[in-house]
Amino acid sequence: MGSSMKPLLISDQDFNRMVRFVKGNYGIDLHQKRQLMQSRLSSLIQSKGFGDFKDYVDYLLTRGTGEDINQLLSKLTTNYTYFMRETESFDYFVKAILPQITRRHQSDKSLALWSAGCSSGEEPYNVTMYLLDYFGGQAGAWDTRILATDLSVEVLNKAQRGVYQLPDTMPAKWKQDYFVPAPGGRYQVAPKVRRNVIFQQFNLMEPIRFRKKFDVIFCRNVMIYFDQPTKNALIRRFYDATAPGGYLIISLSENLPPDLPYKRVATSIFQK
Repeated sequence: MGSSMKPLLISDQDFNRMVRFVKGNYGIDLHQKRQLMQSRLSSLIQSKGFGDFKDYVDYLLTRGTGEDINQLLSKLTTNYTYFMRETESFDYFVKAILPQITRRHQSDKSLALWSAGCSSGEEPYNVTMYLLDYFGGQAGAWDTRILATDLSVEVLNKAQRGVYQLPDTMPAKWKQDYFVPAPGGRYQVAPKVRRNVIFQQFNLMEPIRFRKKFDVIFCRNVMIYFDQPTKNALIRRFYDATAPGGYLIISLSENLPPDLPYKRVATSIFQK
């Protein structure tokens, strides 16, 4: 449907209104993304029966529903993620972080892990596979459930289904242990892996008020959408939500400014 429609043009005024709205509410910085906004939103706007950007922006800012906002955000943010992404971070997690946090939780046998900006679910499922490997026969004695949050309800629904095209880098043993074949050459994440992940919608701009402090927060390739002040404020909120001695893992292409309270312990890995 969208391909036959010609892209709508957005006026300076409406572009600025959109930029302010998305930045103010969701922290996402779109001020250099005018082309992207025009090309990705045109078919959405026309399919909703609006004649131009102005009508759509008027509607969105005054009466837009949660559903409208979800559609907008899933169009504007690229939920690009995959299994076995940046495995060096996972290696460090298994070799250095897990032994340390399991020692710390020897008595309560409960780890608090958060995949912040989990997109379509590959990351929290991937972490679960590493955990199941690590604990082996002891896995049943530990509570390793991962909180996985995202702003987009659309990607969370996909994540909950857990059906994927697997990359060639997926270890054969994992494919066998942690997946079941699904139609079309795809695979569904096995129930024991799916049970370990709790998906929830959450906006990272909001105060972080989860019940427990986290031993590890994964927030990889999420802050690339934010400007520096937004990023700094989020990192301070993460810091407050991290247990003493806990970790923040970001992506290899990102960095934290030196004046923030975490201490860098490896590439893209920081400790409180």
